[in-house]
Amino acid sequence: MTPPAVIERPSPNCGPRRPGPDGAGQPIDMLLLHYTDMESADAALERLCDPEAEVSAHYLIDEDGAVYRLVAESDRAWHAGLAQWRGQSDVNSRSIGVELQNPGHRLGYRPFPAAQIAALTALCREILARRPIPARNLLAHSDVAPDRKLDPGELFPWRELAAAGVGLWPPAPAAASPEDLRDLLTRIGYDPAAERAVAAFQRRFRPAAIDNRPDAETAGLAAAYLALCEDAGG
Repeated sequence: MTPPAVIERPSPNCGPRRPGPDGAGQPIDMLLLHYTDMESADAALERLCDPEAEVSAHYLIDEDGAVYRLVAESDRAWHAGLAQWRGQSDVNSRSIGVELQNPGHRLGYRPFPAAQIAALTALCREILARRPIPARNLLAHSDVAPDRKLDPGELFPWRELAAAGVGLWPPAPAAASPEDLRDLLTRIGYDPAAERAVAAFQRRFRPAAIDNRPDAETAGLAAAYLALCEDAGG
């Protein structure tokens, strides 16, 4: 798959990646997907490049497949906000953020067009070929901030990306008890204190029924996904 052409649209909303608690540099080991929650890509670009907004991402992909680079991957873009994954709270310093143009749940959430997903898949594969980001760390904004965020939402085709070699998808639920679900989600990487972690997992892996309630099917999917993560390493 040919990497997409990239249109440069620099944003001032970025800074150096921060060192870890020990003073050493942190690895870039997460690839985080968002939707813009804006009416158009032009509106999203204006906001992401507005210094007063203090928000950005490394890339934005329009619905027609056009790819914009806003922040160099070597820099820290401001896209995750208050977030946590696998015990790491400075997600911005450890991640590359990709925004997908979509009006989101506020403005008329709709499926992601094929051209947009093709461009995203090509971009992700190109990034993953250059950077040792574990497959388990291809993430939704709602994964790292389940109590605040819904994006990219239940219409996003995670299974399609996994089939193209981007991320993981459990083939079928494993045997697991609902009582084990919280522990399974914590071992996957979710913040154990998040009240909506179950809903975030369901939004991604069981989008037909998002109720934030532990049940056997959700637990089985979590167990199967965790096994894939552990087999993949990282």
